[in-house]
Amino acid sequence: MAPAPPAARPRRTRTLSEPDSKALVARFGVRIAREAQAADPEAAARAAGTLGFPVVLKLAGDAIAHKTERGLVRVGLADGAAVAREAAELMAQARPEDGAVTLLVAEQVAGRRELIAGLVRDPQFGSCVLLGQGGVLAEALADVVFAIVPLSRGDAFGLIDGLATRRLFTEGHRGEPPLDREALADVLEGLSRLAQARPDVESVDLNPLILRDGLPIAVDALVEIAMGAEVVERFEGAAVAEAAEVVERAGGLTDRDAAGSAERLSDEVIRERFRPLFHPRAIVVAGVASHPGKFGFVTFHNLLRCGFKGSLHGVKPDAAEVLGRATHASVDAVPGDDLDLVFLCTPNKLNAQLLRDCARRGIRAAFVASAGYAEAGPEGAALQRELVATADELGMLLVGPNGQGVVSTPESMCAQIVAPYPPAGRIGVASQSGNLVSSFLNHAVATGVGISKAVSLGNSAQTGLADLLEYFAVDPDTDVALCYVESIGDGRRFRRAAERLTRKKPLVLVKGGARAEGQRAAASHTGALASDDRVFDGLCRQLGILRAPTVEEAFEWAATLATQPLPRGRRVVVFTSVGGWGVLAADACAEAGLELIPLPEAVRQAIDARVPARWSRGNPIDLAGGETRDTIPELLEIVCADPGVDAVIHLGVGIQAATAAFFRSGPFFPDHGLERMAEFHERQDRRYVEAGIEASRRHGKPVLCVSELVVSNPENPGPATLREQGRLCHPSAHRAVRALAALVRVGEAQAASDARGPAGSRR
Repeated sequence: MAPAPPAARPRRTRTLSEPDSKALVARFGVRIAREAQAADPEAAARAAGTLGFPVVLKLAGDAIAHKTERGLVRVGLADGAAVAREAAELMAQARPEDGAVTLLVAEQVAGRRELIAGLVRDPQFGSCVLLGQGGVLAEALADVVFAIVPLSRGDAFGLIDGLATRRLFTEGHRGEPPLDREALADVLEGLSRLAQARPDVESVDLNPLILRDGLPIAVDALVEIAMGAEVVERFEGAAVAEAAEVVERAGGLTDRDAAGSAERLSDEVIRERFRPLFHPRAIVVAGVASHPGKFGFVTFHNLLRCGFKGSLHGVKPDAAEVLGRATHASVDAVPGDDLDLVFLCTPNKLNAQLLRDCARRGIRAAFVASAGYAEAGPEGAALQRELVATADELGMLLVGPNGQGVVSTPESMCAQIVAPYPPAGRIGVASQSGNLVSSFLNHAVATGVGISKAVSLGNSAQTGLADLLEYFAVDPDTDVALCYVESIGDGRRFRRAAERLTRKKPLVLVKGGARAEGQRAAASHTGALASDDRVFDGLCRQLGILRAPTVEEAFEWAATLATQPLPRGRRVVVFTSVGGWGVLAADACAEAGLELIPLPEAVRQAIDARVPARWSRGNPIDLAGGETRDTIPELLEIVCADPGVDAVIHLGVGIQAATAAFFRSGPFFPDHGLERMAEFHERQDRRYVEAGIEASRRHGKPVLCVSELVVSNPENPGPATLREQGRLCHPSAHRAVRALAALVRVGEAQAASDARGPAGSRR
């Protein structure tokens, strides 16, 4: 497991008054309700007359953060006398700790729909823009989404579309016009620019933004300014006011720019850095044991069993033979000048010196399976620091400690302390849990959809998840990255790496510990709504990371992306042998935002010519048992060839072969014609699968096959043929539809990227 990030320090802030807060956000394009300040009740009444009735009256000051909770807001004041009377009462409620106060008179903005928008500083990812359902329902409904600064126009629209209640705003409501999406995008981008220009701004709270004639109008604003060391760090020692002025005048300093000061390694440098780990010419296993229960024995065995292509050398103090292979008493005694990787299964107190011994032999990468480091307490943490410092000094890539192993199928390399070894494929796996690596590899074995590289990161002492994402981005053996994440650590570093990867290839991710992290309460509404998981979810949406709800679906999405063409759109045809399955698939398509299109006329006519009239005559296509020997292969080709179809979901694979299996297992087989019919049924299911794969490849469209037989009888010729062909058989229509939705999202992101300019293709 990766080490948790250091706890955020308590933040010292001061709150700007509402007038000052509004003046600041207005400079960045936020529309503000017309208002005026007044020093006494009489001046407030005159200001209200100028603005026009009805008005809103507030008591404002730098030390007054939440006026509503203190009863310092009056609404619907219809004349000057009412304004003067209420102003006097508000002035009487001022407290000594409020400091200097003022009366704020504002037009009353009419509108039934309210939003909240704002800005928070996340300790991992930096500045985040927030959008949600506003007003008194903001925290009750918690319908809120985040994006990391800086925002593009597309990111701003993504926030709007990410709201669960978006239709309340984007469609007309009770006679009010729809939200002006461009105007709200202006507000969100303005908040992003404010965060870039003013690193001293800790949070911004615009609640509510009332929609008037579709335009968002801020009727309240609260800005918190960071004080002390936090600001000094952000400005690298410059005076706050001077630095803020300089940065704002220059057009802003982005969190991305600040984080981007780290050197960006070239593709070739990254590949060469990881070459000794994933493509070693020779491996040394230090700590080889004679007992089959020891990690050193298991690792040595697994490398031999799976046929590692390079040279393998064991180090064992007594140089005893293991598995019929000679070992060596020390690293110095190992022959050869092509040593690249050492796998350490040795006591933790020996490992720093072992790294030095290995470096003298030219070894440039180390995987440390040994435990007893930071996960074990202060003494182990000190040993871990020493290990990393030694590796850094030697210029050695270090993975672990407390790791499970590393797999590289191009080298037939299974350097891990557990099973299994997966088939070769195009999915790159990185995990902060060794057990989850095993889960992904087990799914690969079960489905036949293979892995390129896999690594358990252990404690991530030197090399972490971000490093692996950068590597997968440039690895020619990997088309899709699949990760399990618990702790992000350096959020800006993670963002840079994920951004580099997702520009080229899909990233599927499942995250543990989402609920346990909880929420970080803060003084503002925006802070109270900001949780670690919501911010992370916003980053995933922003970068096109596919965040799966379960390990099973994470693998299925990655496997689908690695083996299916990307669809050109959302238009889906469901092809089923039984009506009920089709109905459920249709429901799943609607839930996933896919379009179950009316059946194209050419397809309908082709089916009419081949089966009796009792077929469903629509989408889903249910042939109602009217098909003949060649109907299904012919129709799969016809449906895929139609230009109005983007993807096909084929339900019921393996049904005929299941009948064949029942024939074969009964007392009447092979007589009564059962053997001949069983062979026919099995042959037909193989044909259906092969026809779907061929049509998919010929027309460049995904064809997803579904059968629960992949669970109940994986050797059924339907699922088995898919496995042999390296394609996934989905266990249910709902899971197939969600995997297809992931394909669609990647396809749409790639199309948008292509429209903006060259960006590198997925494969």
